[in-house]
Amino acid sequence: MRIAFDAKRAYHNHRGLGNYSRDVIRLLTTYAPDEEYMLYASPTEKYTFPHTRTVAPSGLWRLCPSLWRSFGCVSALEKADVYWGLSGELPFGIHRTGVKTIVTVHDVIFLRYPELYSTTYRRLFTRKMRYALRVADVIVAISEQTKRDIISFFSVDEHRIQVVYQGCNNRFREPVTDSMVAEVRTHYSLPEHYLLAVGAIEPRKNLSRLIEAIHIAHIDMPLIAVGGKNAYAERLAQEARTLGVDLRFLHDFPFALLPAVYKGADLFCYPSIFEGFGIPILEAMCVGTPVLTSTGSCFNETGGGAALYANPLLPEEIGRQLKTILDSEELRETMRAKGKEQAEKFTDEKVANHLIQVYRSLCAS
Repeated sequence: MRIAFDAKRAYHNHRGLGNYSRDVIRLLTTYAPDEEYMLYASPTEKYTFPHTRTVAPSGLWRLCPSLWRSFGCVSALEKADVYWGLSGELPFGIHRTGVKTIVTVHDVIFLRYPELYSTTYRRLFTRKMRYALRVADVIVAISEQTKRDIISFFSVDEHRIQVVYQGCNNRFREPVTDSMVAEVRTHYSLPEHYLLAVGAIEPRKNLSRLIEAIHIAHIDMPLIAVGGKNAYAERLAQEARTLGVDLRFLHDFPFALLPAVYKGADLFCYPSIFEGFGIPILEAMCVGTPVLTSTGSCFNETGGGAALYANPLLPEEIGRQLKTILDSEELRETMRAKGKEQAEKFTDEKVANHLIQVYRSLCAS
C-alpha cells in the first residue's frame, strides 16, 4: 500500500504539529514496515525519515512551496492509495483524484478563542479545515475534546471521526539517571528544587496566572519556563519581578535534555487555557514528575487520575493546588506512580495499532 503524507510540519515545524507528524511517520514505518511511505514536502537536513521517499515540488512550484502543498501536489500523487493530511489540511482538488484521504485535526482553538489569532489567520485556516473536513474519507481527532469541537464548529457527522490519542517521543520513556539530572542542573545553573513549565511562551499557555498563583500562595521556589524567546516572555519576566516571583527562562533548550529537566523538577505545571491533547503532560508522567494542569478541555483525557487539576482562570485555585502537592511528599510519590501507569495508555505500540487500523479499515471499505 502506498501512503502519502503532508510532511511540511514534519520537516519544518519544531513544536507540537511537527512532533506529531514525525511521530506518526516513525510509528508507521516501524510497526507497519511493509507499506510504502511518501513524504510530500520540501525536505530539510535537520530531520531524516528512514524507509520513506520524499516528493518535493519541482519546476516553478519550487518558488512557491506553500502553493504546491495546497494545490500543486495533487498532480504528483503518483497513484497513492491514501493521502494523510497530518495537520488539519488537505490539498484543494484532491477529492477529484480518487485517492482516499485522512486528515488529522488537532484542535479548533482558532475558532474557540478567536481573540488569540489574527483575522487573516482565522479566515485562512477556517477555509482550509472546512474543505478538509468536507472531503476527507476519515477524520482523526487527537482527543474526544477535539472531536466535540469538530462537530460543534463544523457540523460534521460524528461517525466520520475516529479518536486516536497521541503518544510522545520515546526519549521520555528511556531511563533518566540522577547523574544526567545533576549534569543538566550544573550546566544550566538550575536550583535543587524548582517548578517547571514547558511549551510555547504565549498567552494561551497561561504562565501569567501561574506566576500570580505562585505569588498568592507564597511559594518560595523558582519557576523554570522552557520555551522560545519573544516579546511576551519579556512581559512575563516583568510581571514576575513585580510580584517577587523567581522566573527563569530556558530559551533554545536542546530537546535531548528535556527528560532530565522534567525529572529534576518537583512539579510540572501546565495551566494552559485550552489544548488539543497536551503532550507535555504525557512527557512529564513518562519520566515520573507530578503534574498540575487545568480543568476542562482535553486535560483529564491525558492526565487521568494521575494529575491534579485547577481552574486555569483562577490563580487562587492554582495556588492552592500547588501548595497541596508541594506540601506532601507522600502525595508526590503517589502522583509519580500513577503518572507512570497513566502513561502506559499512550505507548508506541498502542498508538501505532490505532493509526494502522485507521488506514487499513479505510482501504478495506
